[in-house]
Amino acid sequence: MDARRVFSREFKLAAVKKVTEQGLSYAAVARDLGVRDNLIRNWKKKFEQDGTLKAESSDDQSVEAELKRLREENRQLKMERDILKKATAFFAKESH
Repeated sequence: MDARRVFSREFKLAAVKKVTEQGLSYAAVARDLGVRDNLIRNWKKKFEQDGTLKAESSDDQSVEAELKRLREENRQLKMERDILKKATAFFAKESH
């Protein structure tokens, strides 16, 4: 008699994310993880029902928004730094 395997919540969520976020097929993920594809479908359905997938995707979106904001701020600061470097060089020439 085969013993049932027990998978952690993190394992299940990672498997479902491979399907939803990476666009892999259920069959490909199942083959890769050594489980049946209907298990992944069931896990996905469960995570959709309890709101886990929606919460995870909103967390990802907030991280992406923060990353975009920080990149823009970084670009602005580099531009300001370059302007100050040029101004320093200009005034250094003027004083000599």
